[in-house]
Amino acid sequence: MKVLLVPNYAKEAAVDGARRLAAWLEHEGIEVQWAHDKKLFPNRVVDTTGVGLVVSLGGDGTLLRAARIVEYGEIPLLGISYGHLGFLTCGSPENLIDTVSDALSGDLHASHRATLDVEVELERPDGTMCTERSFALNDLSLTHGVRGDMIVFDVSVSGHHVDRLRGDGFVVSTATGSTGYALAAGGPIVTPEFTGMVCVPVACHTITARAFLTSPSDVVELRISTERNAERLFFADGQPLGEGLRGLRATVRRGPGDLILLDRSSRSFYESVSRVFYGRAKRD
Repeated sequence: MKVLLVPNYAKEAAVDGARRLAAWLEHEGIEVQWAHDKKLFPNRVVDTTGVGLVVSLGGDGTLLRAARIVEYGEIPLLGISYGHLGFLTCGSPENLIDTVSDALSGDLHASHRATLDVEVELERPDGTMCTERSFALNDLSLTHGVRGDMIVFDVSVSGHHVDRLRGDGFVVSTATGSTGYALAAGGPIVTPEFTGMVCVPVACHTITARAFLTSPSDVVELRISTERNAERLFFADGQPLGEGLRGLRATVRRGPGDLILLDRSSRSFYESVSRVFYGRAKRD
């Protein structure tokens, strides 16, 4: 068995924790592989052949990077929190070795999280078209550019036209992503057991546009109108798609595999909701 370590290289404590964990794993006879520093090697691909566990050491952003490495491979992923929020992570640096030991022995709860399969259609400066496909654990978002121009776009679900909207953008998220950008845009907090998609308009110029949920088999399409010559950008889990190109259309469906996120129990999600969003820890 091989364990892949994905630390936040910008945090010295996370890298030190990864070194300590690597030394313990090697002492236990377990092979260790390190993910590279993406800032130094942005185009390098991480080979997950033979990996049985992925450990991210950082915040939720580091865990999302680890998820992009795993994609639909359904390799268990464990997050150790070195960030300021840690909503998706399971353990803390203080119990690093014990938490990883529990993961290796199968004593942690495995939460199957639905993913997204995103395809965007883009226009090059010379007018030719291309497509880009991406994995997402949290969401696909459509946003306006730096000029702040209003975007006009059509929303359809499985071939059924929902509406033409004018506003800042739109978010299509998983249940996992419901506590991220979708929540900030006014969407609901959704249990991880929900396997459909959460669709949330962002600052639309109407009071009738509301968030809605889809079934797991639905396909959401965002098609940009030619009514306005505005800059529009697509992002998957905060990573730009078709950078520098003109976004025309996005198609979002449930991914072909789940992400297996390890946590302490099936109650971990609601404990995190209470801690992060309802301020229970501040009152106790």
